[in-house]
Amino acid sequence: MSEPQDIDNNDEEDFAEATLTQAIENQIESGEPPAAKATFNKLTLVGYEREDILNLMAHVLAIEIDAMLDEDRPFDTEWYETALRALPELPPEADQGGIE
Repeated sequence: MSEPQDIDNNDEEDFAEATLTQAIENQIESGEPPAAKATFNKLTLVGYEREDILNLMAHVLAIEIDAMLDEDRPFDTEWYETALRALPELPPEADQGGIE
């Protein structure tokens, strides 16, 4: 009976991934934060595919959201924009928000 559990987990992961990707697309379209569009443009210019760029950016957003929830604090826009601008280098999750 573990199959329904696996399906539920996959559905939740797919939903979370789709939601993060949509959030990134909204940020790029709106230009807020400015680092979102700048990062997308930079990675496009150096040859990354759209899907790969969105996945990288969504990963950074997920790291910040996880840290925000774990630490019960507001979203750290400064860290988020710095991490976006550093892509394609992914931030070490341990360096985010004082997590050790």
